[in-house]
Amino acid sequence: MLRDEILEATMTVYRKKGIKFTMDDLAKEMSRSKKTIYTVFRDKKHLFLEEVDYFFNKIKARENEVLNDDSLSTKEKLRRVMSVMPEHFSGVDFPSIYTFRDKYPEVYKRISERLESGWEVTFSLMDRGAEEGSLKKVDKELFRIIYNAAVEKFLFSTELTDHKIHYTDALKGVTDMLIDGISI
Repeated sequence: MLRDEILEATMTVYRKKGIKFTMDDLAKEMSRSKKTIYTVFRDKKHLFLEEVDYFFNKIKARENEVLNDDSLSTKEKLRRVMSVMPEHFSGVDFPSIYTFRDKYPEVYKRISERLESGWEVTFSLMDRGAEEGSLKKVDKELFRIIYNAAVEKFLFSTELTDHKIHYTDALKGVTDMLIDGISI
């Protein structure tokens, strides 16, 4: 499907050039005309908005794979769900996402909204772990706030870059700290 092809290529070009890539760069990456891209996305802002949803939908698909893996304990499922990263998005400089705040505020807002939503799976795993006795019963909203605060700091500041910490390592680290912190 052309839409998915464009979104996949967008991530590739973004990985190479960051937010400043042009539609010409994208067309070149795809070996297509810029006009073809514009038949699907009217401008770069709308392309980025779709890319955010595409990325988070990929995360949800990976979460479902984890949930359906019967070889994993509830605690391990929780750990993996919280640190899931779609394969195609590895190597992306996630800490540079803060640059969207000024240039594309609607995209920045969409990223924030998507980070705040979709906690039902995580919460149900926390409840199951508490019922099984493998996790402490904790205030799930406080847990969510702490996790989101860490992720937002990772994405919307230069902290990770300044300390030479890769986003996926930071995500795994904060996940491990939170889960091991609630382990019995």
